[in-house]
Amino acid sequence: MDSIKDKIQRLGKALGRQYVPEKYTQYADLRSEYEALANRDVKQLQREGKKQRIQGIQGRSELNPKWTFANLIEDSNDVIEAVSIAKSFIAAHEDMTWRRSGAHMMIFYGDYGRGKSHTAGAIAHELIEKYEISVLYRQLSTILEMRFFSYDYNAQDNVGQKFREINQELLDVDLLILDEVCVNESVLKKNAQSWLGNVLRQRLANNKNCIMITNHNLAEFENALGRYCFESIKEYDTYKVKFSGPSRRKEIIPTQPEPQQPQTTSGYRPNQVK
Repeated sequence: MDSIKDKIQRLGKALGRQYVPEKYTQYADLRSEYEALANRDVKQLQREGKKQRIQGIQGRSELNPKWTFANLIEDSNDVIEAVSIAKSFIAAHEDMTWRRSGAHMMIFYGDYGRGKSHTAGAIAHELIEKYEISVLYRQLSTILEMRFFSYDYNAQDNVGQKFREINQELLDVDLLILDEVCVNESVLKKNAQSWLGNVLRQRLANNKNCIMITNHNLAEFENALGRYCFESIKEYDTYKVKFSGPSRRKEIIPTQPEPQQPQTTSGYRPNQVK
């Protein structure tokens, strides 16, 4: 008795066609193919999600996008040493145990234009890109002004609510960068010392890291912050980095004296008495 296959082959010959049995894909091969496609899609979604998260962190941080290591001029020993310390600090974030072990404070001090803010910003950008560390960059004077105006209960610009929100950010963010600390001030006011000291102590308790940038030397810095605030800093695992190289900012006043215009002895002179 002929099988179905034989009957189909005879029918195919009668019609001038040859029967070719179908090739079926093995289940294991098909499953592997679909898993590879699914993994590719998941990785693509993860990359897009990470990119969006990084962009969100960068947007909230208020960092200068030009503050990167690629743009940093390493033309003096102090900057070279600062970059070495900075990169060691960044690399340490690979170890989750180190992250949870305590709070770390970096103090960048030196004259204007030496690269302090740029180096701090470069650290922040690297931490955001590599580890999605949340960062907040603020000038201390700006926060203190907002804090002062938050006590105006008749204000219509909602400054009180804005300050409460930023104060919570100061406590929650992974890395807080405070720039221009005590700029143009020999001593912070007592209430500002207490407020800043409390912020630093709460961050310390939650193992949150800080970078403080100042133009004072360390002795002046301690005096300007006050004892209560500076004692808060001593509790951190502290790195002190001095910037003493040349200024990287453009000169406005020429280094060479400008030639003076010759004075004329004749001609009209305003308000001259005849």
